[in-house]
Amino acid sequence: MKSGVATRLLAWGIALTLVALPILGVLNGWFASDRWPVTRLSVSAEFNHVSAEQIRAAAQPQLGKGFFALDLDNVRDAVAKLPWVERAEVRKRWPDTVDLLIYEQQPYARWSGQRLVNRQGRLFSVAGADGLQGLPRLAGPDDHLDDVLRFYADSQREFSGSGLVIDAVTLSPRGGWRIELVSGSVIELGRTDAQARLQRFPDVWPRLAGSHPQPPAYVDLRYANGFSMRWAAPAEPAPAGNRESETGNDPQRTFAFRTSRFRHGDPSSSRSLASLADSPFPIPDSRSL
Repeated sequence: MKSGVATRLLAWGIALTLVALPILGVLNGWFASDRWPVTRLSVSAEFNHVSAEQIRAAAQPQLGKGFFALDLDNVRDAVAKLPWVERAEVRKRWPDTVDLLIYEQQPYARWSGQRLVNRQGRLFSVAGADGLQGLPRLAGPDDHLDDVLRFYADSQREFSGSGLVIDAVTLSPRGGWRIELVSGSVIELGRTDAQARLQRFPDVWPRLAGSHPQPPAYVDLRYANGFSMRWAAPAEPAPAGNRESETGNDPQRTFAFRTSRFRHGDPSSSRSLASLADSPFPIPDSRSL
């Protein structure tokens, strides 16, 4: 009797296999791969940097099979290789359609020359990147990309409302920070306490901006309690007599400032600026603000 039960179970198993195998074969494209061919491709994208023709050309070679035999991973990978494509989503729609949703790269900044950073903080390269306008220039070791992005965002917040616009942020291989402004000014921050040093500068900038018609060419914030500034040479030199008798009018002069002198409500703010003993620049004179 046990032998009869086993025989019946085996027969049922074989019957189910014979029914299920063709279904699985069709659904997985093992056979009848040319049945129910895909004849339509629907593409959704912004089309800012990637055209519909480029997307269709990349996907078309992968669409030569039937609906069930079509490998969606192959379609997605082929489209994702296009330079301006960040990622692609693909799905089948019965009976003959493949839907493609394309997410284009959104450039956020330039990185160390020719490469770009997208808004997810990932590096990518595309041809013609030099033609993109209005992107800040960021630079540093690749393994410190997140640090540079964070410092740039923090610096923008510090400069908000000051009229100072950041054009570039650089982290040197030795860990030193430098900011370049759209005006051409260069701000050195050094390797330690860079963010704390940067916070001092916008506080005194309104007072300093009114003391000279042009922005400074160079600002050195690598001091514990102050900073130094240098202006570029004038377009037309002043008469020699003026430069000798009134040194304070020379735009090339360098001043060192102690930031504590300019805090609102501080009675010492009217005192003369004092030279910093360790300033890397000669200080020809002092001037009161």
